[in-house]
Amino acid sequence: QLQLVESGGGLVQPGGSLTLSCAVSGFIEEYYAIGWFRQVPGKQREEVSCISYSGRSTNYADSVKGRFTISRDNARNTTYLQMNSLKPEDTAIYYCAARAHYACGPTYDYWGQGTQVTVSS
Repeated sequence: QLQLVESGGGLVQPGGSLTLSCAVSGFIEEYYAIGWFRQVPGKQREEVSCISYSGRSTNYADSVKGRFTISRDNARNTTYLQMNSLKPEDTAIYYCAARAHYACGPTYDYWGQGTQVTVSS
């Protein structure tokens, strides 16, 4: 069983940057991929990015490609989402999720509680 805790959300002006962190704890016995998702109330959840256990494979949604960077530090059991050139449409609750598999995929087994990101002037 894994627990995930996101941090780093907040209010930022358009064009600004934020870095989200996802700390994983619990009984970490397997390789796991990490995904970042976001959701606006009343809209479908969107997968923003994913990183494999080794960090060598990453995926990005077209809406964030070139602006967001996902990375991980397995020694610290922490995954990061660096978000640059933020736009008002990036405003959402951001969640991280762990998948009990080496590679990214369509299903996730554990979820964090989410952190709010608001992009506004």
